[in-house]
Amino acid sequence: MKVLMFGWEFPPHIAGGLGTACEGIVKGLAHNGVETLFVMPSASGDEDQSATTILNASDVAVANVSETVDEFINKVKFFYVDSNLVPYVDPEEYFDAIEKMRRESSTQTTVGFGQKFKFSGKYGANLMEEVARYAQVGGTIAMQHKDEFDLIHAHDWLTYLAGIAAKELTGKPLVVHVHATSYDRGDEKHMDSRVLEIEKRGMMAADRVVTVSYLTRNIVINKYGIDPAKVVTVHNAVDFSGRENISVERGVRDKVVTFLGRITFQKGPEYFIEAAAKVLKRTKNVRFVMAGSGDMMNRAIRQVARLGISDRFHFTGFLRGQEVQEMFALSDVYIMPSVSEPFGISPLEAMRSNVPSIISYQSGAAEVLKYALKVDFWDVDAMADDIYALLSYPALADFATKQGFDEVNELKWNGATAKLKEVYESILNQ
Repeated sequence: MKVLMFGWEFPPHIAGGLGTACEGIVKGLAHNGVETLFVMPSASGDEDQSATTILNASDVAVANVSETVDEFINKVKFFYVDSNLVPYVDPEEYFDAIEKMRRESSTQTTVGFGQKFKFSGKYGANLMEEVARYAQVGGTIAMQHKDEFDLIHAHDWLTYLAGIAAKELTGKPLVVHVHATSYDRGDEKHMDSRVLEIEKRGMMAADRVVTVSYLTRNIVINKYGIDPAKVVTVHNAVDFSGRENISVERGVRDKVVTFLGRITFQKGPEYFIEAAAKVLKRTKNVRFVMAGSGDMMNRAIRQVARLGISDRFHFTGFLRGQEVQEMFALSDVYIMPSVSEPFGISPLEAMRSNVPSIISYQSGAAEVLKYALKVDFWDVDAMADDIYALLSYPALADFATKQGFDEVNELKWNGATAKLKEVYESILNQ
């Protein structure tokens, strides 16, 4: 079986979890006997191609797009904004960008034919234009390689138009993979209607919709009106190969409680800060760390100051790669109090680093992790109780650490992609 797969990023050049997940998926599929052609907007040449063949969309000239796809693409209008509108990255100026977008008039993007486009592959000012261009190049790639794949797989809204174009031009079935939705990224008042429309078009056009959790599956069915019969859940996993536990020298004797993620509405940073203040009323031998960046950073700093806990609270800014592993090595407790989290890889990484974890019930990870402590994101009293318990009762922390480590080591991509292969086979056997 061979799959044409559309992604937006791939390690080592990633902005967050989407590229990492794509790498885990193609490696897991290779283990299960499925070959992939992985298309991305801008490949650097240093990507690991041991498990997949990477096609660089920037190297392909648009040569042949059908009238149907042309009409579809031309219906889309684009705004030029100065901030990303997607998950897994750091929307520093998200709400300012939304307001700016609303004030500006839209412009129609004209996409030429018979020429190459130099994609940035980023999440910047011309993101929506690149999404449309990627669709036309994706259609061309699909036609060029139509005898080399059995079906098409597109990851998240950035690639859905490319997947639709490939399906229309080749007649091959389409799977769209929902790693997050607009409903996870903020409240409905601040949603981008263009992204919502692309998400729905992709889901409607797909032969199967794969979601990373049952939580996301319910959103797809209830918010986008997708037929439940074609929506299936395949939980994420983590690739721990090549990682070793890191030992670091601690500069303080206090225990360390860590929040690691984007400082945005979705991640629930304000609830973490409220819980920290409650814990500090019961013990002073603890420090709280907020590792990350985002549009709520300044608000979080002001909240910490207002609660009078600045001397016990630290902001690190955005961490990546080795820095993340070092942060876990310094931590005694990890917490992910997300308001809406399609899955959430970070608690798996924390537990793999022997850090007991607390997660919200409103996360996909809560569906698969038995040995993470779970609370509702809004219940800051319960959150504070769990933090205090893990800090104060070594037997509980040791139990959660050992059982959690064993648990996450069973959540391998090989198992997840075996289920994904079954989804492929169910389509091809129809």
